[in-house]
Amino acid sequence: MSMFYLPEKEEPLRKVIEAFPFPETLVGAVRYGCGHINDTFCVLCQPKEGDCVRFILQGLSQTAFPRQDEVMENFERVTDYLREQIAAQGGDPARETLTLLPTKDGRRYYTDETGKVWRLMPFIEGTDCFQSATQERFAAAASAFGRFQFLLRDFPAHLLHEPIKRFHDTENRFEKLLAAIEADKAGRAASVRAEIDFALARKEDCSAALNAQRAGVLPLRVTHNDTKLNNVLIDRETGRGLCVIDLDTVMPGLVINDFGDSIRFGANHAAEDEKDLSRVNFDIVLYEIYARSFIAGTQGGLTQAELEYLPWGARLMTFECGIRFLTDYLDGDVYFHTAYPDHNLDRCRTQFKLVRDMEEQFDKMGEIVHTIQKELQAGGNEK
Repeated sequence: MSMFYLPEKEEPLRKVIEAFPFPETLVGAVRYGCGHINDTFCVLCQPKEGDCVRFILQGLSQTAFPRQDEVMENFERVTDYLREQIAAQGGDPARETLTLLPTKDGRRYYTDETGKVWRLMPFIEGTDCFQSATQERFAAAASAFGRFQFLLRDFPAHLLHEPIKRFHDTENRFEKLLAAIEADKAGRAASVRAEIDFALARKEDCSAALNAQRAGVLPLRVTHNDTKLNNVLIDRETGRGLCVIDLDTVMPGLVINDFGDSIRFGANHAAEDEKDLSRVNFDIVLYEIYARSFIAGTQGGLTQAELEYLPWGARLMTFECGIRFLTDYLDGDVYFHTAYPDHNLDRCRTQFKLVRDMEEQFDKMGEIVHTIQKELQAGGNEK
């Protein structure tokens, strides 16, 4: 074990790697992927015959996830359940969900001397993880996230921890914005009056989904809470969304928020920090493509109310993201990493532009969902 390769700056990783019983001759480990939160490495092993075997070794961010035991408990419960459901559906659990490999002492993760949690998983070969969307990739991701909901439809969401408290509590996000306006720590409030007024005018929107949840109209389910394209592995041969990854923010939540975050991220061709707002436009065609594949992927598992609130999910997640950027800008850029002084302001403006576009097409968004629902029902009846 002592001879495997590590870049010099990653030498402290050696002890972590040695905590796991790799089945073949260990070759080395290198950083992998484009993530900004966790530390992710690809570990290579060489069998006596054939190609190298790869594994993913991942260390959880202690800053983002201070209660790492709760994150891992959620991870274990959800992936164990998914394996059962995938097998029952005739699928391949080894490729269609993540699998934790035990340490030498039989634990499902390793905790280093700093308290940081490390987990080891097989590398799911023959898949790709994309950072930019085409219509085909967007549809594939939608189908995968919809199926994720279908497979977990009967999982008791209340058994899961909340690794990030009040994560999609839009009312709480709005209260934090009000506090930031009042404190004006960075002396910026006067210069962003238009953005502040835009947010204040939509205070009532912040309660739309939460009121429905409190009234029992929208049920709590297992939600992913980071439903971007790059959190789905896409099968290289079939183009199908194969496996949903990055499960650290799995917790009880609303389906419409998972749907909405995907739309916020993917139904827009401009960058999140685009300065030219004329290039930032909500793409109703991409919305329809995603909605169709997502709803089909849930296989009838959503309630009528959840379907009707899907447009609200897109609008609210986009607005919530915008007020988070604005709050951080007013606080002096203390949460989100920024590359220049007005970076968070540019991010805020793109989100608010998308909100405005969605408001203008809101009725159409609802009509699209209704049409998709009728078509899928008709297709099911024909079968």
